[in-house]
Amino acid sequence: MKTLFMLLLFCHVASTVKHFLKFFLTATSGVSNLPEFVVFAMVNEVQVGYCDSNSKTVDPKQHWMKDFLNDNPKHWEMCTQKCSFSHQFSRANIDGLKQRFNQTGGAHILQAMSGCEWDDETGEVTGFNQFGYDGEDFIVLDLQTLTWTAPRQQAFTTKLRWDADKARLEYNKYFYIHICPDWLKKYLHYGRSFLQRTELPSVSLLQKTPSSPVSCHATGFYPDRAMMYWRKDGEEHYEDVDHGEILPNHDGSFQISVDLNLSSVAPEDWRRYDCVFHLSGVEDDIVTKLDKAQIRTNWVSPSEFPAGVTGVVVGLLLLLALCIAGLFIWRRNNDGFRPANTE
Repeated sequence: MKTLFMLLLFCHVASTVKHFLKFFLTATSGVSNLPEFVVFAMVNEVQVGYCDSNSKTVDPKQHWMKDFLNDNPKHWEMCTQKCSFSHQFSRANIDGLKQRFNQTGGAHILQAMSGCEWDDETGEVTGFNQFGYDGEDFIVLDLQTLTWTAPRQQAFTTKLRWDADKARLEYNKYFYIHICPDWLKKYLHYGRSFLQRTELPSVSLLQKTPSSPVSCHATGFYPDRAMMYWRKDGEEHYEDVDHGEILPNHDGSFQISVDLNLSSVAPEDWRRYDCVFHLSGVEDDIVTKLDKAQIRTNWVSPSEFPAGVTGVVVGLLLLLALCIAGLFIWRRNNDGFRPANTE
């Protein structure tokens, strides 16, 4: 377990020189209150552009991306044209898929993810393009063999047709291996102050109840190349530890948590533990000692309720008891319910 965890951490840190440009496309049929077609672009997990079938134009989502498009109006126009073409392409494909699956109604979704990965240290470029339909993989492009892979039987007809279109295959290869990384490098240049920034997180100790695991939670850090773990007596601790995934925040930063189960640890031994947060490229780690007084929780013991609150609760319970007692004063007769004689 320890070897596997260290390998995962090494692989995560080793990927620090890789950058991504991804395009996510969604086309729908039978879905109300949503655009028929939506596509957005991501650079290193940061949304930089958006287009849909209602606006029909590319909307930059970062100020530096807007600067790039203003400085390169032909690029902006070209992206808008590709958005329009992708809309028409997706609409035709989703109509064809409905016929192939013998679907006459209901809601259906066609999705696509394409783009490239560039290693700015080795120069290695990897491209990808894949489609999904109604939540399942449908067809995937293999740039090594310049063929399409069909994981579903219904996609085999599409595979044969697309494999026969050699001109389109060659264009795909050129786009994802040359054009896409060229765009990515330009975007990275304009967004370097934002994409290459370093932000340290705030770290807190959280616990739901006194018997729950203690969660070491870090939020607000950037980039996402980080790791967090528990130590005991200065050595990394693996037993009764649950590592959470790195998750995005709404502001573009990230968060992560790692839980420690202390049910078998004596209270006097808590001081032997601490939580370590490490951000790639930052020399000093953030170390948080396990201190019960620093743990934040929403749980309150009944004995800790203020006296005034306790009095209100008791009063409400007494009032409820009187209401229930009054209810039972009523008695049943042949004419239905009527009040009993108060005497």
